[in-house]
Amino acid sequence: MTFNEGARLDPSQAEDRRGRGGMGRGGKVGLGLGGGIVVLIGALLGINPDLLSSLLGDTGEQPAIEQSGGSALESCRTGQDANDRLDCRILGTANSLNAFWPSYLEPQGISYSAPKTVIFSGSVSTACGLASSAVGPFYCPGDNKAYFDPDFFAQLETQFGSSGGPLAQEYVVAHEFGHHVQDLLGTIGQAQQDPQGAQSASVRTELQADCYAGIWMRYASSQAAPGSDQPFLVALTQTDLNDALSAASSVGDDRIQQAATGRTNPETWSHGSSEQRQKWLYTGYQSADLAACDTFAVPKV
Repeated sequence: MTFNEGARLDPSQAEDRRGRGGMGRGGKVGLGLGGGIVVLIGALLGINPDLLSSLLGDTGEQPAIEQSGGSALESCRTGQDANDRLDCRILGTANSLNAFWPSYLEPQGISYSAPKTVIFSGSVSTACGLASSAVGPFYCPGDNKAYFDPDFFAQLETQFGSSGGPLAQEYVVAHEFGHHVQDLLGTIGQAQQDPQGAQSASVRTELQADCYAGIWMRYASSQAAPGSDQPFLVALTQTDLNDALSAASSVGDDRIQQAATGRTNPETWSHGSSEQRQKWLYTGYQSADLAACDTFAVPKV
């Protein structure tokens, strides 16, 4: 979706860590919950853990490279900036999500606390360990932050065959915020109780985050920005919806496995097939109902 040109963005909701390597020594980023290791949710938005290990960068200690001057995000001030610049679009999408979810969850007795959005390059130190850009966007429950390397969005098109429209990119951000909603609801840990398989708890967790992204898509163009009677985004078009569904399809486990190995193995899926991801994203968009996104209540996702 395109941003309203005059929408006011809030750079304080994001951290700009580009130009700084990961600091300190975090444990290897992985899909596990136990002891001091926190689950990393959303690795490449659909890549199998077996493939993930070969993509992770060095998790040893790295020196920080300080940025010169202030954050580039400080110049992200309007919706026009979000239309022109990818980093501003990530920020603006986070602003929209943080405006939407509190009012949506409040009637259900759920208090929403906004996660911080982190934009980085290369590698980043998190409460979930030191992560390379190769793991793609992710949400870390340990520090309640969603992490994005803008370079991933080019890979989404060139390597995974996604459409390049703005809602394809905004869907990625909304998916990670979906994990934050799961964190608030206390359901995010279920993924590790059953981590692999086409009907596993891990897949159901990821599909639920897709469904939550769909709910935001339904309301994004009608939810007014704080202090304004104007929404962040203009009305969604069929082209926008197609772009989002294309992005969801491009990060299905089956599609990524086929591209990487020439075959698929549903027994090792952790995020869901292309068909499943499209189905649940559309379910959220069509129903706009949190209960309809209960992927754990259905016998088959």
